[in-house]
Amino acid sequence: MANLLTGLHHVTSFASNPQKNVDFYAGILGLRMVKKTVNFDAPNIYHLYYGDWLGQPGTILTFFPYKGIGKGRKGNGQVTITSFSIPENSLEYWMRRLDKFNISYHKPVQHFNAETSIYFEDNDGMGIELVANDNDDRPGFSYGQIPEEYAVKGFYGVTLGQSNSEATKKLLTEEMEHKQILERDNRIRLTTTDKAGSYVDIVTDNTAPRGLGGAGTVHHVAFATPNDATQLEFRERLMKNGILEPTPVLDRQYFHSIYFREPGGVLFEVATNNIGFTIDETEENLGTALKLPSWEEQNRKAIENGLDPIEVNIEKFRD
Repeated sequence: MANLLTGLHHVTSFASNPQKNVDFYAGILGLRMVKKTVNFDAPNIYHLYYGDWLGQPGTILTFFPYKGIGKGRKGNGQVTITSFSIPENSLEYWMRRLDKFNISYHKPVQHFNAETSIYFEDNDGMGIELVANDNDDRPGFSYGQIPEEYAVKGFYGVTLGQSNSEATKKLLTEEMEHKQILERDNRIRLTTTDKAGSYVDIVTDNTAPRGLGGAGTVHHVAFATPNDATQLEFRERLMKNGILEPTPVLDRQYFHSIYFREPGGVLFEVATNNIGFTIDETEENLGTALKLPSWEEQNRKAIENGLDPIEVNIEKFRD
């Protein structure tokens, strides 16, 4: 029987300044802005989506940039690190590039004596990792400011901070079709497919503080499911077993979603793969216009007047 969950779908985070966010993720990291829209629950705030050429599941990092929002605190009950996959031979390139833009980073490390990665933070303090590996056949993307042979391919995985990992591990392995493949010290790794874009690391530290939401923290992590039918089947599984009470299905225009909070406190989403970002823009024009949900079109003028203009300016981010 095919899996109901196929890996990561997207990660959604808080930011403080929309243009600085664009500069960091589209400019420095080279991700494509695949959709410029608004927070459906707070339409005075952007919702910015970054990913590969099409914004395929497993590549999508999104942000709610609230101007003036206080800085959050990474900690237990949160996604503490969002990891991107890069080609195995590209770490030296990325360290030089981060140096060029005065972004400090930790020296390369190996988790589980396996792949090598570097850790750094964006301008709000969000934890980012670049993982050099040969376990990813997806093409990378950049606007041309980064050579294709070094470009980010999409997610490698996410790291969850927990004070006690047992209940979270049980949920992932018994209900969410993950299997544990590695363990070392206080870190375990789980996956659905054992490929880049599917890894969930849990780091257990009962001395770490509880995370607090704000700029530089992750709001939720979404797992991918093929379609509406598989999403409903997974939702029924959770409800039948009496584990959690997921939300009703919500229409996010580019995918359908359900949400639930796992036992350790991280907000999980399950999002469908079968709609995508070309529903209202062509491939070539993705992310170039402000797209609003149909119920907000009548308010377009007021919404546009309330949002700061943003642009993807690649020239200043060339090597």
